[in-house]
Amino acid sequence: MQDVARHLGISAITVSRALKTPEQVSKELREQITAAVAELGYRPNQAARSLASARSDSVLVLVPSLSNEVFVDTLKGINDLLIPNGYQILIGNTHYSSQEEEKQLGVFLGHNPDGILITGVDHTPSVRQWLATCGVPVVTMMEIDDTPDSLCVGLSQYDAGFAMTRYLLDKGYRHIAYVAAQADPRTIKRGEGYRAALAEAGLYRPEREIWVPTPSSVGLGAQLLDRLLEAQPDCDAAFCCNDDLAQGMLFQCQRKGISVPGRLAISGFNDLPASAWTHPPITTIATPRYDIGREAARMLLDAMEGKSVPCKLDLGFRLVERQST
Repeated sequence: MQDVARHLGISAITVSRALKTPEQVSKELREQITAAVAELGYRPNQAARSLASARSDSVLVLVPSLSNEVFVDTLKGINDLLIPNGYQILIGNTHYSSQEEEKQLGVFLGHNPDGILITGVDHTPSVRQWLATCGVPVVTMMEIDDTPDSLCVGLSQYDAGFAMTRYLLDKGYRHIAYVAAQADPRTIKRGEGYRAALAEAGLYRPEREIWVPTPSSVGLGAQLLDRLLEAQPDCDAAFCCNDDLAQGMLFQCQRKGISVPGRLAISGFNDLPASAWTHPPITTIATPRYDIGREAARMLLDAMEGKSVPCKLDLGFRLVERQST
């Protein structure tokens, strides 16, 4: 900035004003400064700016996956709100690991973010302590945090699991399995809803739950269909914790000549785009993941600006009935 000022024979304060609040500088001078900036290749020094203003103009976002379409949509919602408001996004991928989350948070806090968006409520004691004492607003995404005064935007994973299971019961299915991979806290809460609905109907059987620690995928869904029917041949419906598992189970049924839903009903979770185009299309729970990202970013933005914000924002879910059930 000093170089630009010397090049034009003006003060560095005038250059700064032209770049930050251009309406305070005449059009002619703005054009001269813009041309000098381009000629000299000037780029603002973000570290120096942060030291001077005590702000980094950055937001830390911690998500468990960068390949899972759920979080890709969530990040898009965050990006669409924060970038136009002048914030850069620091993205940390925790790989569904509490230890990796702790490591990522420790590293990124050194960049002095102005706010934090974090996925879920299941954290190590160190992460909880850091979030409580970091001195910047923190908003939890995807789940509704019961902690008093915490800021969160999401949905009740428990209620969604209960609703899907209750729907299958109402359709007449009685031997309903829960098929789950990547046993993260949200998958666990959906399973709790599944159990509660079946227990209420007097039909819960723990042996009808299948849990594997590996990441959810279409291929895994195909493998788990074989495992399910071998262990529970009387199973008449499968509630999958994610749509990619449901898609894999459906494709494997087709390879084996198993009628869906005649022999086995299949339902999923998250309403991934392909689920509407399989044959038959898959019944699922639609989650507002883009809106969760956008509204969490909006809540954080308001909190960073000192505005009054609601602590809890439940965006709900929608059960999408299709021909697989």
